[in-house]
Amino acid sequence: MTVAGRFLDLPPEPHFPGRNSRPDDSIFAPLKARLVGCDTPDALEESAIYAAGFDAFHAGYFWEAHELWEPVWLRLPPASRERHLLQGLIQLANAALKQGMGLGFASERILRRADTALDAAFIGSNKPVMGISRKNSASLRSAVTVL
Repeated sequence: MTVAGRFLDLPPEPHFPGRNSRPDDSIFAPLKARLVGCDTPDALEESAIYAAGFDAFHAGYFWEAHELWEPVWLRLPPASRERHLLQGLIQLANAALKQGMGLGFASERILRRADTALDAAFIGSNKPVMGISRKNSASLRSAVTVL
């Protein structure tokens, strides 16, 4: 197992759909279970699964980052800055995954969606969203374009 960070042991290699075996969902189950009672953006920002998504992303486990962030996204209020942020993060992970699979055209298309979502998260305010500033989001985005 590869340690992604503080919260999760990841499989020996990142998952690439259609190219290698999908990780067992049980690796995510303990973090998903800890979401019970996390019903506010502040609680979700402090959740281990949200942090683990960043750990996985930075370790190059983009499919896994998506899997970790999606349950957070689903709990956020519709059309909220927080939900737009998570949508953008999930799209960044998806774009990085496609890029890692050699699907540059798909990656570029998804990056445009990520840009739209991240712009929506910061529209009308440069105040951080769920601990992420506009500058942090730009840094995450630029990490995808250099893969």
